[in-house]
Amino acid sequence: MTTTPTLAYRNTPLHAAVAAAVARVLEAYDLEPDYLTGDGPSLAQMMGQGEIDIFATVWLPGEDEKFLSAAVEPLGCLYRPAFAFFVAERADSPLNGLTSVADVAASGAARHLITPESLLSHVRQMVAAYGLTEAGFTIETQPDEQAFSAIAAAVKSGEPVIAPLFSPCHLIHSLPLRPLDDPKKAGGNELEARLLISQAFRETADQDLVDELDELTLGNKVVSALDEAVRHLDMSPDEAAEEWQRGKLLPR
Repeated sequence: MTTTPTLAYRNTPLHAAVAAAVARVLEAYDLEPDYLTGDGPSLAQMMGQGEIDIFATVWLPGEDEKFLSAAVEPLGCLYRPAFAFFVAERADSPLNGLTSVADVAASGAARHLITPESLLSHVRQMVAAYGLTEAGFTIETQPDEQAFSAIAAAVKSGEPVIAPLFSPCHLIHSLPLRPLDDPKKAGGNELEARLLISQAFRETADQDLVDELDELTLGNKVVSALDEAVRHLDMSPDEAAEEWQRGKLLPR
């Protein structure tokens, strides 16, 4: 069996922390993985060429179909990504009674939608489905990290912003945000974040290890907390994963 499997992930704090949590399982079987990171298209190509043993994670169905081939096998469901419009839970917020995107057009929400670049297509679909352009809403696209900072600043200042986000996300852990219902399903359905393992690794791996990877569950709250720990609590992905494993990442 391979003694140093290649464990790949997209180059974001969230994916790095999730990969570190997966590595904890490998280490329990005396496997010390070699980490590999990069952008999605490059990693998908490498996965198809057999250069990656384990990938953490693909979002299926729909988002990451490019990773799938006869050479790989999906495992488990570590968490459930979902796109939504979020609003802040604040005692003085004019949006406290707002529960659905269907009512956003008639609400007192700020008319600019601070939008991370990677979520632009999802926001456009939501805006079109609910007639938000006609209600005066504009899409303010920014690089992801810049948009996250702008959303956080707006929420903390009390501005009644609509925050377009995928859950899990560090902002959902650190800010009092709640998702709005999306009756038209314009933002898409809930996805499954799954591991991919290469067939070559599958053939040589201990069956107990494969079973444990298949059963590994983190959940959205844990992944949001991992993301926050790496971004803002000065933890490395490995340190954050260790806190999770010891049950110290979330309040009991």
